[in-house]
Amino acid sequence: MHQTVIIKGNNYGLSVFLDPEIPMDMLLEDIGTKFRESSKFFRGARMALTFEGRSLTPEEINAIVNTICDNSEINISCVIDTDKARETFFRQALEEKAEEEERQKPDEGGQFYKGTLRSGQILEAEGSIILLGDVNPGARVVAGGNIIVLGALRGTAIAGLGSRKHAIVVALEMDPIQIRIGDVAVRQTKKGTRKGAQIAYLDLGRIYVEPLCREVIDAVEFQ
Repeated sequence: MHQTVIIKGNNYGLSVFLDPEIPMDMLLEDIGTKFRESSKFFRGARMALTFEGRSLTPEEINAIVNTICDNSEINISCVIDTDKARETFFRQALEEKAEEEERQKPDEGGQFYKGTLRSGQILEAEGSIILLGDVNPGARVVAGGNIIVLGALRGTAIAGLGSRKHAIVVALEMDPIQIRIGDVAVRQTKKGTRKGAQIAYLDLGRIYVEPLCREVIDAVEFQ
């Protein structure tokens, strides 16, 4: 029996051979049937596609892609419209797509909170935290990334959760009960608020707290 749709795969994608003669509506039906039958082999896979054997318009390519998505669980990264595509082209296309998606990911650390944290309250985030307000004694801010307090830090700040040693803690008024960066912690030993904005950072296993200025910013390695 003549096959109107033939699927061939490599490590990076699929080549779909299409019959050049049959009408498009019949071809779409055959594509749907073929991918339904093969869906268990490609479930959840990220694939690049190329179509061979038939010249296609952008509208036809879009219709084919929609048919494949409706009849399988393939994650289509891109379509390479060339009969000369080979495994190296698939790999390059997937790598470029992965890089693009990585660049377009929202910053996991950018949580913004407005308000004052009172004793017993805890603010947590997987990434960084920017807090517009004060952190009172007994309150805690816990972040996988940096902590920026646009107010007074008088409670506890835990930054760089998971041993991220390049995290920082910044506050306009720095008078914390405790600061922890990565695995290193320091408790407030001096009474009174440090004047002006301050930055706390980890260097050679020790936490330093210094006035926030251009020279310190340039010297500190951020995550």
